[in-house]
Amino acid sequence: MEQKTVSVWVRLEPFLLGALPTPPPAKFSMHYLRKMSTYVRTRAKDGCFPRIYWPMWKHIACGKLQLPAELAWVYFEAFDMLTEKSVEDRLEWAEAASQCTSQEELDQLRHTLSVDTLQFLLFLYIQQLNRVSLRTSLIGEEWPSPRTRSPSPEIESKSSLQNKNWDDQAHLTFVQTHLFDLLELVLDPDQLSSSGHHVQDSLLSTEALCGLSFLLEGSVSRGRSVHLLHELLLWAPLQSQAGFSKLSQAFSVRKLQGWLHDTLTSNPFGTTACFKTGKKLAWVQQIEGKMKRAKIVRNTHNAPAGSRVVIISQVYKQTLAKDSEKLIGASVKLHRCNESFIYLLSPMRSVIIEKCWNSTIVLGPVQTTVHVQNCQDVKVVCVTGKISVCASSFCTLHVLTPTRPLLLAGNEALTLAPYHTHYPALEDHMAIIGLAVVPNVWDQPLCLGADGIENPSTPVYSLLSPSDFYEFVVPFEMEGDTSEIPGGLPPLYQKALIDRKQKVHTWQKMVKEAQLSKEQRKQFKAVVEQKFHEWLCETGQKQQLDSLIPPSTISKQAAG
Repeated sequence: MEQKTVSVWVRLEPFLLGALPTPPPAKFSMHYLRKMSTYVRTRAKDGCFPRIYWPMWKHIACGKLQLPAELAWVYFEAFDMLTEKSVEDRLEWAEAASQCTSQEELDQLRHTLSVDTLQFLLFLYIQQLNRVSLRTSLIGEEWPSPRTRSPSPEIESKSSLQNKNWDDQAHLTFVQTHLFDLLELVLDPDQLSSSGHHVQDSLLSTEALCGLSFLLEGSVSRGRSVHLLHELLLWAPLQSQAGFSKLSQAFSVRKLQGWLHDTLTSNPFGTTACFKTGKKLAWVQQIEGKMKRAKIVRNTHNAPAGSRVVIISQVYKQTLAKDSEKLIGASVKLHRCNESFIYLLSPMRSVIIEKCWNSTIVLGPVQTTVHVQNCQDVKVVCVTGKISVCASSFCTLHVLTPTRPLLLAGNEALTLAPYHTHYPALEDHMAIIGLAVVPNVWDQPLCLGADGIENPSTPVYSLLSPSDFYEFVVPFEMEGDTSEIPGGLPPLYQKALIDRKQKVHTWQKMVKEAQLSKEQRKQFKAVVEQKFHEWLCETGQKQQLDSLIPPSTISKQAAG
């Protein structure tokens, strides 16, 4: 009989979406989290265990860990966003939040929110993924090769911050390195020694194993079925290997740690595997003479929910427009896309935009988070659960979001603006993933640095002036009923549009009343067209218009 083998790997989403791409507070160390692990169990009746409510986390975060209340909420909200909820629950919460007329009412609403305590402890611990290494800060990153230099040197020099959230090999290394601590965090306090460490005969309850399932999943004999760790260990042959005792109905920590050490492997649905062996998508043209070719790959054909990935890299001087089922529910990475116009008009799970420059990126609704890192002169248009920006400059964000935008370290000259477009299927897509038009706090960013909430002496952002505001038209036909911007525009921006339309109307009336001759009208038309053409060239809009013409049409025109 063939012996079945088991593989366990690190789940993608907790690190991809859960680990904030910023150094964690100093008191998220094991020393303090171990104390918190003990404390929550002693205060179980007060709303700490097995689920911890917002008031108790706020008490611990502000009173014990000295975090500002707003930062405590950022972490609590980020974890809550990862939890599985129905669309109805998400929309009900949005409606309740939008009806709060004061901070006190909002706090009362937040008091009803709770999360799994053990999983939240692990979530806080994995924030160490982005802890700044003293060694790295002293010696810097690997010496760069001229052959791999970005087309925009300014982007590369902006920051040495490395985005580990998409690096599934870094996730595996992190768990392997810190497995001892992760097991200790979910142990019952009575299984720890007086010094707070687990002893040789410590036992891990099945409840604690469910907590570990926040980070780990796997399969048997490379099967297509993927199971969370606690589900995997319901299988009797694996239980004995992992140290399960029928007498105590618990696992030996020592044996479980050894078993995990032997079975942990790379995520077969991770970003590394996707980039190497994923299915290629022919969504763009390859530019002749360009050293690096565009590459678009996906694993959505075989990956389970939470691990569906689409990677779009090296799109250069093109318009990419897609409304595809391959994007629905996927985590998308846009990497080194330059001088391009990109429209991804499907409901997605998350999006990261990294090392892009001089591009416009229009996204369908994003359920969890949009993260912009190491970008320059990029315009992002999106409806999203959360948006964060790091080490980027001269970027404009047109956003509809129920959470405060997070502006992390290394930003310069960002512009925040209201969401200003629509496409026919937009509201249907928002309904699919449970995003509402209110609340919308696009103009209330939170600046975070290594020391927590910051108020930089030199502002890193500004709000777009209404005089510079224009609606954005998505130039594609689609099925759907959305015919206006969801939720409308803020009054000042709406007034700016009305005033501008009035000026156009006045100008048209003036031209009409000028009683120009036929020859004068011809000359006037030629001047206007010439000036318009010059404006298209100067602003780069001509490139976008030209790229909207299908290649077959261009070939026919060239052929005469």
